[in-house]
Amino acid sequence: MNTSKTYEQLLKENEELLWQLEEATDTINAIRSGQVDALVVKDPDGEHQLFTLKTADQSYRVFIEKMNEGAVTLNRDGIILYCNSMFASMINLPLSKVVGMYFETFIHGDYRKAYADLFEKGWLEDNKSELCLDRDGQEVPCQLSVTTLQLDEGPSLSIIVTDLSFQKEIQQLLRQNNQRLEEINRELETSNHDLQQFASVASHDLQEPLRKILIFSTMLRNRHIHELTGDSLNYLDKIISSSQRMRSMINDILSYSRLSTHVNHFSMTSLREIVNEVIEDYEILINERNATVIVNELPEIEVNRGQIKQVFQNLISNSIKFSKAGQPPVIRISGTIVPNPDDMPVTAQNNGKVCTVTISDNGIGFDDVYNERIFFLFERLNTKDKYEGSGIGLSITKKIIDKHNGTISAKSREGEGASFTITLPVFQQ
Repeated sequence: MNTSKTYEQLLKENEELLWQLEEATDTINAIRSGQVDALVVKDPDGEHQLFTLKTADQSYRVFIEKMNEGAVTLNRDGIILYCNSMFASMINLPLSKVVGMYFETFIHGDYRKAYADLFEKGWLEDNKSELCLDRDGQEVPCQLSVTTLQLDEGPSLSIIVTDLSFQKEIQQLLRQNNQRLEEINRELETSNHDLQQFASVASHDLQEPLRKILIFSTMLRNRHIHELTGDSLNYLDKIISSSQRMRSMINDILSYSRLSTHVNHFSMTSLREIVNEVIEDYEILINERNATVIVNELPEIEVNRGQIKQVFQNLISNSIKFSKAGQPPVIRISGTIVPNPDDMPVTAQNNGKVCTVTISDNGIGFDDVYNERIFFLFERLNTKDKYEGSGIGLSITKKIIDKHNGTISAKSREGEGASFTITLPVFQQ
């Protein structure tokens, strides 16, 4: 018997097989997309059987197929009756090899017991657990959410598989970043402590030689003033003046460094009383410059008394210092309780209200391009020969306001005076 086939026969047979394959593929796609609700299958005995898909209606099947999570349906033995394409891709296998296998096959060995517990509990009530699938020997962290379904063939277990790989990576990065931040914070705390100690020691050690320079320079000037030539006397005056500025700068640096500590004590204080104390302290300077300080109503708020007094000292002394030549300084200070602005947090204690204080003068002013820069450390807008100072005063002022959870801003124009606005919480948290 000749069993060999002609080329034409093989070609025809191949076309029939391709057609059957395409038909099977179309049928599978139709089932998965919800276009088919029943199948008629011919068994080996030649009889036809009807298989319905009533429980998997079109909308449900379309939703399951397009969802981003894996979806699996198991029978009571744990065999996969159905899975969507996403689950197949999660375990890196074609759909044809997944259906009909035990779901436990795809659970990583270390998590088999956890899966067995989840499988048993899932038949009793909805449950979920985190474990790992096995994809080509690699662990894939997932969350399994299980619930029961009533199908035509009986109860089944539905499992939604959520890939947690991305979340786990983010969590790991967050843990690493938080750990690094903690290390940086500890380093910064140590550094700040060292800097504070250095500033304190350096300021103290610098004060002693500086004090001697001032003492002996002054003694030399007073005792030999008639013996010194014009240039020598001028040089000596410059030494004394520079030493005084350096002493002022050292004291300001020490004050600024002390503000870095986290310790702060607040109490209800009358701002009017503080301003009156400052005016009294500056009585001689105010009289010498023929200055006028007009103080309107100021509220009582919760502050660190000593620090806020330093704020008013810095601002009032600046207004006197930077007054116009031949024009007496006029300083106006006022304050009130206002609704909480958008750039400050509302607290239960403040009840949506804050204190705003304004200090304005008729001095020389400054270009408004420096409205923010004037608060920078050592920032000077005028020469030290004409206006004395360390350039730290407004930096200290801003740091104090920051420690009071407030804000400070400046407005000015050259020759038209300056105005500072301070906003402070009525109560500190």
